[in-house]
Amino acid sequence: MDTVTYSDVHVDFTWEEWALLHPSQKNLYKDVMLETYMNLTAIGYKWEDHNIEENCQSSPRHGRHERSNTGEKPSEYTQCIKGFARHSHLQWHKIIHTGEKLSEVIQYGEAFACLKSLQTHKRTHTGEKPYECNQCGKAYAQHSSLQTHKRTHTGEKPYECNECGKAFACHKSLRTHKRTHTGEKPYECNQCGKAFTQRSSLQTHKRTHTGEKPYECNQCGKAFAHLVSLQIHKRTHTGEKPYECNQCGKAFAQYSNLQTHKRTHTGEKPYECNECDKAFACRKSLRKHKRTHNGEKPRECNHCGKAFIRHSYLQRHERTHTGEKP
Repeated sequence: MDTVTYSDVHVDFTWEEWALLHPSQKNLYKDVMLETYMNLTAIGYKWEDHNIEENCQSSPRHGRHERSNTGEKPSEYTQCIKGFARHSHLQWHKIIHTGEKLSEVIQYGEAFACLKSLQTHKRTHTGEKPYECNQCGKAYAQHSSLQTHKRTHTGEKPYECNECGKAFACHKSLRTHKRTHTGEKPYECNQCGKAFTQRSSLQTHKRTHTGEKPYECNQCGKAFAHLVSLQIHKRTHTGEKPYECNQCGKAFAQYSNLQTHKRTHTGEKPYECNECDKAFACRKSLRKHKRTHNGEKPRECNHCGKAFIRHSYLQRHERTHTGEKP
């Protein structure tokens, strides 16, 4: 197979010509050159790296490329194309010059710093997941995601917080965790100003403004704003109680309920009333108690309108209307 040289596919401009091009024309040029290199590489053509180097150095642009050392703007198209063509395995070669992503891909309208990123991105459109776990069969679009997933089987947690020692299976989780130490909350709601450490928490919060409840139970039709709320709700249908107390064996549908229950063994009461100093094992009990101070009675009888602090008090009262005996 004949070797393709740099000059076979390179469209040449003088610096003056390049400077006169409209940004859209420059982008089109980069698109065309990128596609050309991709197509030729895909059918097995090999690149002569020394030819690329020679063309870049012997070209009038080389002098202008050297201006980067003197503070002048270098020829951006020469840098870009040199970056595309230099390596025979294009998908592994990054073409970052100034921190910008220069290869603009027409079909998807998103920019990528390397062809490997483009290939990975395309899977979001095709749904392709070529990396499969050999233990459970779960598949992923990226090899790195598979590697992270495998740690759920091995229990490996290589990313450790240097402040508290807590370890994580993936680097992203460590970054998020570190915000609990720094107090950083980079994701802010543009409606109420509330800030969050994670983007997913912000997305969930926004549903309190929109009223959106995208997670619906397929058994009773009840809808929820959070996926975890739906998962917990489903246990009311299945009777599943996966969280068991290791002291008395009592089981719970929610982890938070187990944590609250454990305080009956330890005697811990972390929720303290700021008016009378009475303490409680769970936040819900504290909320109910506070009504004794503020006079709030949110439970109202639909027979006579009498209001009560607690639901249990309302139920007891309603029996005076119905004649029901407990």
